[in-house]
Amino acid sequence: MSGPVVGIVGSGAVGQTLAASLVAAALPGRLLVVSRQPDQVHGLTADLQDLAHTARSRSQVEAGEVADLHGCDALVIALRTGFTNTAQRDIRRGGATANAPALDALARELRGYRGTVLVVTNPVDLMARRFGEVSGCSRVYGIGSNLDSARYRLLLARYAQVSPELVRGHVIGEHGDRAVVCASTTTVGSRPIAVPVRTVVADLQRRPALIRGGIGRTRCGPAGAVLSTLRKTLGLADGIEELSVPYGDVYLGIPLRFTGGKAVPSVPPLTRSERLRLDSAASSLRDAYAQLPALPERIAT
Repeated sequence: MSGPVVGIVGSGAVGQTLAASLVAAALPGRLLVVSRQPDQVHGLTADLQDLAHTARSRSQVEAGEVADLHGCDALVIALRTGFTNTAQRDIRRGGATANAPALDALARELRGYRGTVLVVTNPVDLMARRFGEVSGCSRVYGIGSNLDSARYRLLLARYAQVSPELVRGHVIGEHGDRAVVCASTTTVGSRPIAVPVRTVVADLQRRPALIRGGIGRTRCGPAGAVLSTLRKTLGLADGIEELSVPYGDVYLGIPLRFTGGKAVPSVPPLTRSERLRLDSAASSLRDAYAQLPALPERIAT
């Protein structure tokens, strides 16, 4: 066996798609699947083993326990508790109260973990911060703004009728209603954009609802974002990813430039309007974090 050891926590719709993407890409030498649902995790493991064989992937797939995750090079947190999201606004924040206790319990068991942690669980900016603070892990990244940025570049390329590889631009801030489009530094073919940015932004905001309405939950896009980010964080490739990391006293999405697995913030110049929107997103996330269920005293101190 060669290649990094990766653990996935969560065997629901998103966890299944993430795991299948990693195995198909043969990124991990060993993939460890952990879930609170024993039947589900063993069924998923068997299915992934079939995938690895038929796709001629070198990835070895196993079911594991939380304690086994300490031996992984990287972890992907995609757990989701059972709840009905009734939010009409800030939809991604709808699971904050339900998901936080489960994330807290996992983070406590992973205190001292030294590898990379990618948090996919929504609301990702809040959950990444919570996991980082409870676990004490130093390399915790939230997956969200990189998916927003990829969607932005894809939609912009369609309007400009060019390849998405020719578009350079970022979406930063919150993975949600307060995402900030860095329109002032977006280029198409190395030139300033010449398409209706407001129209693209409106399409960007409608895209998650389009996906949810058709298949119930966004899963393939996050899987691609995780795959791309793992390659950067594990030092398998260099490049930029927009990830949720500490920004002042909150976590929110900013571009990070990875070289050999090490990240350096790479926030583009912002106009006054863009800066104000980013500050507004930070303020909103700060208030939302204060509303999460309180930690036990021994953790909070």
